[in-house]
Amino acid sequence: MIKRIDHVEITTGDMEKTLRFYTEVLGFKVKERMKMNMGQLQEIVFVTLNDSMIEILAAKDSLPPSTAPWQVGYRMMALEVDDMDKTLAELKAKGVEPSRPPMAIGKSKRAEIKDPNGLSIELRQW
Repeated sequence: MIKRIDHVEITTGDMEKTLRFYTEVLGFKVKERMKMNMGQLQEIVFVTLNDSMIEILAAKDSLPPSTAPWQVGYRMMALEVDDMDKTLAELKAKGVEPSRPPMAIGKSKRAEIKDPNGLSIELRQW
């Protein structure tokens, strides 16, 4: 029946800034890019990292994300990293600071960063 999560979808008001972050900072590759003319929807770009995919939607007049941490809905996505300290150092060299510093949770470590739209991304080292 269900095989896997195919992709996560995010919305942005600034496609170029968002694409630079996901490709140049996080290492995703553009799989497909399509201009759209469907009301507020202007463009769709699929980016991939290994077997993970994000669909980025460029929306005209998009609203900022909610600042309420516990609203109903998807809270954040998580990206697995090999080495938390090394990853955070590489991100810092690219101008990305953690929005939540690394912490140990059992045998794992987690930290958080934000994308250019203010969306939270968890970094997890298992």
